[in-house]
Amino acid sequence: MEQTNDQWLWFVDNDLVEALARTDVLDDAAEKRPVRSAALVNALALNMEGKTEQALREIREAIDGGEQLPELFWTKAHLEFELKHYENALHDYEKVLESSPNHKAGAYNLALCLEKLRRFEDAAAAFRKAADLNPKVIEARLGLGVCQLHRKLHDEALAAFEEGLQIHPDHEKALYGKAVTLQCLGRTDEAFELYQKLLPAQATDAELLANILALARARGDHEQVRESAEKLLKVQPGARPALEGLAAAAMARGDYKAAIQHNSQLVKGARDSYEGWFNLGVANHKLNRLEQAGQAFSEAIKLRPESGLAYASLGATLQERGEMAEARKAYERGIQLTPENPAALWNLSIVQERVGNIAEAEKHLVKLVELDGERVDAWFRLGYLRLLREDAAGSIEPFRVCVSKRPDWLEALLNLGVAQRRSGDLQAAKAAFTQAASTHPASADALRALTAVAIDEGDYILALDTESKLEHLGETSPELAFNIGILLQRAHLHEDAARLYRRATEEKSDFAEALLNLGHALQALGQEQEARTCWQHAVEAKPELAEMYF
Repeated sequence: MEQTNDQWLWFVDNDLVEALARTDVLDDAAEKRPVRSAALVNALALNMEGKTEQALREIREAIDGGEQLPELFWTKAHLEFELKHYENALHDYEKVLESSPNHKAGAYNLALCLEKLRRFEDAAAAFRKAADLNPKVIEARLGLGVCQLHRKLHDEALAAFEEGLQIHPDHEKALYGKAVTLQCLGRTDEAFELYQKLLPAQATDAELLANILALARARGDHEQVRESAEKLLKVQPGARPALEGLAAAAMARGDYKAAIQHNSQLVKGARDSYEGWFNLGVANHKLNRLEQAGQAFSEAIKLRPESGLAYASLGATLQERGEMAEARKAYERGIQLTPENPAALWNLSIVQERVGNIAEAEKHLVKLVELDGERVDAWFRLGYLRLLREDAAGSIEPFRVCVSKRPDWLEALLNLGVAQRRSGDLQAAKAAFTQAASTHPASADALRALTAVAIDEGDYILALDTESKLEHLGETSPELAFNIGILLQRAHLHEDAARLYRRATEEKSDFAEALLNLGHALQALGQEQEARTCWQHAVEAKPELAEMYF
């Protein structure tokens, strides 16, 4: 399953400072001052009626009319904050702090404005000042922690949340912030423990459930993924993280039908989900639903045209559908986007081979073994293709690599020997075939290959030995017996030669050349009459032998 990290952490992506803290914290002295402005009284009444804009106008008019009471600037900033006019609120909180540098609520709310404006570095400094001004209040430390999370300063964020927990050990927001931070730091077990502690009291909190789900996916706990996803769907039907989690869990347990169901539901509600389309393609491909897989991969490519993986996956689907030309285009585009894609290089080489482009297929395999020298299947295929185009010398190295990595690999040993034999290095070929026959004594192919080299070298002792083993395996042939017979006859071992020629003619009664040579061997043994009979049968089986003789 392909997935992205940013889908796992909702905490940082939401404006949670407002949820973590109050915007109406007052300092200890605000308090008991008598109200000295009618505008302030009127603004309060209007704001309580929900007429915040009118309340703000009332305060502005008073200030413009010459009233310069600190309470007016404080109230103006507060109303601007409520209306989300954060730049204006920030300016007014700065005025409050100019006249009262230790104004606790002013320092805190100024930090809130900076956070809302996403000026996280300035906000962090402001929250730290607010915390110093009011050490017993936790909210400033929570704001500081959130800002440090935004800045990806996770150690500093953790320190801020832990400071808050020293003030209130069971504070849910502080525990939640600490859990998210631990998750960002990769301390998954500690984060999971904290989430579980929070879950009973926040069982319907969608963000908490989403983070537990993300954590379960990171830990590979597919049962927990399923459980958390189902809970999240009850709280938030159609929630994207839940559907992604259910699809991931289904893929992990090999339930591709369920994966198709969940991913289909996901892309229905979120057509921009690259992961949803891609994994829908994977699941369909697994069930051999090639047309549906191709459509899903095509949709994934539309969303992320730079994805080499999506192109390679589409290529595999087209290849299985027999659409080789289109498969080749998809693979080539995938490799262009992601040159280091072993699967695409391998599959493209197969496609090129099938359409007869052997040289192109070989080129891709060369890239593959350069990328991953441990890919013995690619080394073997490279050697095979070179043999196919009769480059025996060039095929030796790939097969040697195969044998060096897997000394008992029968096919690699045999092909190495074939390449060496064709290159004229009979001793090396003999060594390869001997190793093959030694590690696989029941292999008729290894014994035949070793026999062939023995015949090439004139080593009749080895040839007789391997022929005997083949006979024991029931794998002899008339042609092999005939060739060994020639070797024995050249060594003047006429009796052994006659035995082999007889075996050849017993298995193939019209084997004219074997009958002819049997006659010569019998003649050398002094059996003239039988020799003439063999010659006669040879000519009857192949009359042109008489013409060749004369």
